[in-house]
Amino acid sequence: MPDKKQITRTRVRYGETDKMGVAYHAHYLNWFEMGRSDLCRANGKSFALWEAEGVLLPVVEAHCRYKSPLYYEDEIDIETTVTKLTKVSVVFSCKVLHADTGRVAAEGYTKHAFTSPDGKLLRDGNPLYEWLKNFVCE
Repeated sequence: MPDKKQITRTRVRYGETDKMGVAYHAHYLNWFEMGRSDLCRANGKSFALWEAEGVLLPVVEAHCRYKSPLYYEDEIDIETTVTKLTKVSVVFSCKVLHADTGRVAAEGYTKHAFTSPDGKLLRDGNPLYEWLKNFVCE
């Protein structure tokens, strides 16, 4: 049985903060990427394996809602799930949490299209669609 939820723990690094010591907003999307990569890798399919099978996952939409600031050295948990899957796309939802309190710092998602290496949308015969069916959380 696959793990439908991935928790990735990390810390806010100095280079991820602004002059005020607050985590800069763009780094949350990097943390989302870390979470989705870890979810796939932990279940036996790293993004490198996907690409070797001829499937790329370009981001076609991203959203992040910021709720509580993070600061340099804060320990965070990135909670990642698959919340929507169609024949042509997948949505990974993420929450970035303060590890010590569980308070939500940000939440959002990234939507990815299934494409071939030449950028064409894969509509049928995508082996990863079948694999990802096991991970969808509603």
